[in-house]
Amino acid sequence: MNASKTTSTALKQITLLVAALFASGSALAAPFAYVPNEKDGTISVIDTATDTVTGTLPAKGSLGKKIQGLMLDAKNENLFVVDASGGAVKVINLATRKVVKKIVVGESPEGISLSPDGKTLAVCMEEEHQVSLVNTETLKLTRKIKTQGKNPEHCVFSNDGKTLLASNEESSDVDVIDLSSMKSVARIKSAGHPRGIGFLPNGKFAYIANESANAVDVIDTSTWSAIKSIPAQGERTNGITVAPDGATVYASNGAGSVSVIETAGNTVITTIPVGKRPWNMALTPDGKKLYVANGRSNNISVIDTTTQLVTQTIAVGKLPWGVVIR
Repeated sequence: MNASKTTSTALKQITLLVAALFASGSALAAPFAYVPNEKDGTISVIDTATDTVTGTLPAKGSLGKKIQGLMLDAKNENLFVVDASGGAVKVINLATRKVVKKIVVGESPEGISLSPDGKTLAVCMEEEHQVSLVNTETLKLTRKIKTQGKNPEHCVFSNDGKTLLASNEESSDVDVIDLSSMKSVARIKSAGHPRGIGFLPNGKFAYIANESANAVDVIDTSTWSAIKSIPAQGERTNGITVAPDGATVYASNGAGSVSVIETAGNTVITTIPVGKRPWNMALTPDGKKLYVANGRSNNISVIDTTTQLVTQTIAVGKLPWGVVIR
């Protein structure tokens, strides 16, 4: 075979490989953002490369009368969405866009998170004052853990997967659950009505939004105690998202803004206006874009984290609860 034919064959192979990688949803393609629309019972799918809605899940019908927490499995194959009114977690296969499983978890589930190893889902059960654990491989409920506080809303795993924090709205505290003993071992008093939780990448500190206090508590994870309460410079602080490098923490304020906290000094460096009643948020893996679910505006604000400005507003369904990106 001559050199020109060899080169031509090599180029064709490379072209086919690149096409296959994009088709399989590899890291070469931009990630997708998934938005649970609480009132519609649907999930909007956003291509983060173009910031356009490319589809709606499931393929037919709705997921329930009140859907909330959302999580994507470690293999990017299934979405787990909380059906609060049905007391269940619905499993949607992304390839077929259909519900493949309904996992009954208990009364009034809301927040959901995935363990670092991808094997366990934690679901906060508000009315039961418990956390339900679901095995992501068997798709079965494996355990329930009683919280010391009342009405846990958000459940978030520590970076090492050894601990789970549960923010309790009614009792204004946070449960520290040891996952080796499967028991709550401590309670952290919060500034008031705790909601969103986020850990820094080094695992040394956790940040907790406090809605009634309009503040963010900084938790030292070596002692599980609050070392500072940061005024958010916005009202009804509820959501927390941590930048991949840990230098910045974003806190959504229900009155219509996102506070940007610099973790080096634990101070708010700017506040960004967004839509009505912003709830939960997510960053792209590179940390360059922040997607904010505006519950009462029925849209998503896209923030450029370099300029700290809203660059796009994307219409979705009714009452978007949050965002998951991968």
